Amino acid sequence: MPNAPFVSFADFILHHEGDDPVRLLLSRTKLQSEYPDLDIDLAVTTLEVRRKLKNKVPEWYAVPSLVYPFRLSGEQCSSTETARYKAFVAARLRSEGILSETASASLRPLPKDSDHPSESRLSPVDPNPSGPSLLSGRGWPEVSDSTPSLLRLADLTGGMGVDVWAFAQVAKEILYNEMQEELVRATELNCKELGVENVRFSCRKVEVGKVQEILDGFEPDLIYLDPARRAEDGRKVFLIEECQPDVVGLLPELFGMCRFVMVKLSPMADITMACKRLEHVKEVHVVASGGECKELLFVLDREWEGPHSLFVVEGGAVMEIPGQARNDVSLISTGSTSVISTGAKRSGEIYLFEPGKALTKAGAFSLPCEMFGMTKLGVHTHLYTSETVPEGLRAFGKWFEIVGVQPLNNRSMKEVGKRWPQAEVTARNIPMTSELLRKKMGCGSGGDVHIFGVRIDGGAEAGNYLIETKRIDK
Repeated sequence: MPNAPFVSFADFILHHEGDDPVRLLLSRTKLQSEYPDLDIDLAVTTLEVRRKLKNKVPEWYAVPSLVYPFRLSGEQCSSTETARYKAFVAARLRSEGILSETASASLRPLPKDSDHPSESRLSPVDPNPSGPSLLSGRGWPEVSDSTPSLLRLADLTGGMGVDVWAFAQVAKEILYNEMQEELVRATELNCKELGVENVRFSCRKVEVGKVQEILDGFEPDLIYLDPARRAEDGRKVFLIEECQPDVVGLLPELFGMCRFVMVKLSPMADITMACKRLEHVKEVHVVASGGECKELLFVLDREWEGPHSLFVVEGGAVMEIPGQARNDVSLISTGSTSVISTGAKRSGEIYLFEPGKALTKAGAFSLPCEMFGMTKLGVHTHLYTSETVPEGLRAFGKWFEIVGVQPLNNRSMKEVGKRWPQAEVTARNIPMTSELLRKKMGCGSGGDVHIFGVRIDGGAEAGNYLIETKRIDK
């Protein structure tokens, strides 16, 4: 039998990265005879997961020697952006002196066009007590060589290790724990291939009464958990107490070992309900990327008794809404609707703002009105108008120039449809779906025009309207 032409796992991965995984598995016997030292099943699974990571975690995709034993882990792992953000939170807590009273790392802002992660630093910004403040945007938080980090962090639900990889850039030492032995072995190998050397590995089940045993003398400043949203029998669960591990049940023990706990929950979780079940919530981070809300992060501080602050994250931009400025539905102000009517006559002077996924999930519906002086179209119509594009909101939603406003009726739908045969169409708080409104208007999808069918509240102008807009760049 001729010698195999590939001398490593990485060679096999690179040679077959474009092949059909099903066909490779059907050829398992032949491949195994050619490469007797290669785990064909692991190689094929790795090929499948690598394809998911190409855009999600490109830094890992660039290293073909990494191994991925489970497809589900690749689907559920953090992206580079969300993992970096969690590392940013840890770095910020440390740099602000919250996690340690000793000297912390020296951080500096990263130029937006930098393609060199190893050269970046994040610059913390003091919270503004009177309103939202913009923090540093995307970047790779890394400890300065001249001032080493003192942060020690324990990730008790390590998974595939993407978060640990990011945490390792801002911490002196990491404890990675995962109850699946295959994942522990894979992550240990992957960390070595990625040059990450400050991680300690553990393979134990996280349950009440076992935290001290898992830590095994490790004294963390921050404990991180990402509970699985499935019960042991595989059922999907929704309550925090039903997730694995049970964070609520573990909290007394976690707080006995560490002052700070960070918990990642599903973007579908109810923030208010989660804050009631969790204790001492100091911060809630709503993280959106690529037009989707990706995750919710809860920072718990056993010494904190005040209201929590909201951090809204959209595509790398971060806004802090301090505790005393949190949204309250009773504060929603629709204001005068005259500005929307004027917009039909003064094309180009009135703008429409559609909040992004992070602001929407955070429930900060009053923030554009209270903090930026914008007009809300309706109590349940979460769209806003403004004569300017506020700098503080540029990155947190979509912006449109209003070019026309018409009362919504059969005649206006036909007229607007003829005027814009290609347009995106959205229905908000009116008795029809977006698809039905599009059908009635006869619009095809595409172009830079966006037509909103909306309910406007307030005064004599209350009613349903068609708002013709053009998307503008941020």
